[in-house]
Amino acid sequence: MSVRAGLLVALLAGCAAPPAPTVALVPVAEGVDLALEGAPVTTLRYGADVRVPCLWPVRGPGGVELTRAFPLARGRAGEAEDHPHHTSLWLAHGDVNGVDFWHAPDARIELVGAPRPTHAGDGVAYEARWIAPDGAALLREVCAVHVGEAGDARWLDVDVFLEALVDVTFGDTKEGTFALRLRPELRLVGAVATGTAENSEGVAGKDVWGRRARWVHYQGEVDGEVYGVALLDHPTNPRHPTWWHARDYGLVAANPFGRRAFEGAAAPRGDLALTRGEALRLRYRVLLHRGPLAADAVEDGWRAWSGAAPR
Repeated sequence: MSVRAGLLVALLAGCAAPPAPTVALVPVAEGVDLALEGAPVTTLRYGADVRVPCLWPVRGPGGVELTRAFPLARGRAGEAEDHPHHTSLWLAHGDVNGVDFWHAPDARIELVGAPRPTHAGDGVAYEARWIAPDGAALLREVCAVHVGEAGDARWLDVDVFLEALVDVTFGDTKEGTFALRLRPELRLVGAVATGTAENSEGVAGKDVWGRRARWVHYQGEVDGEVYGVALLDHPTNPRHPTWWHARDYGLVAANPFGRRAFEGAAAPRGDLALTRGEALRLRYRVLLHRGPLAADAVEDGWRAWSGAAPR
């Protein structure tokens, strides 16, 4: 579940010269734009307007935005302006040594230096610190976001190391951890909702909340065409298959720490402790697609990405 912190450099360095980049990084006022072969994909936002780094907008094939705009933009038709801490696509947790990085306005995740291209030139990498309200740095984060596309599918592969700068414990809470907030058409409820949800275990609808699964998949109609988003959990992640803080209002979050929060008071606690200098690795794929996608196809995609044996 944990690795020594020396492996953190694997995300930011390599031995051989990288190939010609396929993803262009363009600095903007809000952060850095990512474009794949000239097509805008997302913006890594880390400025004063966000409390934790996030990716918004997240565009699927054809450039259609598939995550909610609020709170980074307001007034979008059909969008609920609730849960302002739901910032499109982000990583945070509600209990790190008792500090709430999920909600609290005075707990921040701050970049160290400027983002840079990944070694392969297929995305963006950055380093950050998780800063408690008293100014103490609890975690060093090294994150790489790799972008790819094939036909009517696009993906964001997120590879994160979290190094303990002091002894830390990720507490058992439902409030976390790797999360998306979907656009309103992909919700299961709401005025413009057309969405469905299903997980790798065949559980559907709002019942995907709190269940363990390899992946969760939402899809629905946007302007008369089906689009979808699947979030995939890597088998090397702690407690795989993970629990899901996945709601009918469009929140989709993989949470490996909230065992008792999801299973009830009789379950063992899901706390995970790291000693100073240890690091936790988390790997996820965000699969964005145009056109309907069956559960079998999502499962095959998870197996191809994760290295699991074909069915």
